[in-house]
Amino acid sequence: MLDRIIGALTFRAGIYQEVEHDKTFTPQAWLIVIVVGFLSQFGALNTGEIGLVLVSAAAHTVGIVLAFAVGAWVIAWTGRVFFNAPVDFGEMVRTMGLAYIWNIMGFLGVLVLLSPALTIIAGPAIVIGLFIGLIAWFVAVREALDLGPVPTLGVLILGVLVYFFLLIVFSFILGTLGLAGAGIVALFM
Repeated sequence: MLDRIIGALTFRAGIYQEVEHDKTFTPQAWLIVIVVGFLSQFGALNTGEIGLVLVSAAAHTVGIVLAFAVGAWVIAWTGRVFFNAPVDFGEMVRTMGLAYIWNIMGFLGVLVLLSPALTIIAGPAIVIGLFIGLIAWFVAVREALDLGPVPTLGVLILGVLVYFFLLIVFSFILGTLGLAGAGIVALFM
């Protein structure tokens, strides 16, 4: 698995074709999404009590995994229906899951704990990581769909919009539950 992660981080040619057809990589792709999702959320939620940060990062990770699954399904479905792409959900999960490794840059948010001045480094690095992650998703989706760049971009944009929309909805739900929980706790204090 480490060799494939390094291949994804270095944009090694053929790495996404390799995992697309390797059904044994499916659990590892999900593991990458879960671990990287948790670490990036942990980096984003780097202030406050550690217990609360861990619970919040775990809850957000559930949203990330659900949004990722729906986004991958939308991309695979759109590619099959509109472009006759020979892809299934598992192939999309394996390729996009491997490309998700770039979201590990979100973990750099913990640098702010060392010194708030490190925001100058962490902020741009996280944004650059997000941008490179989107490029990696483009390469992964193109490899899985076997389409040209323009149709791949259209399908990817649709999937990414669904992904981010679901993340926003899930964050809103968690925020609402958090406010309700804080209100209930305040009643008993």
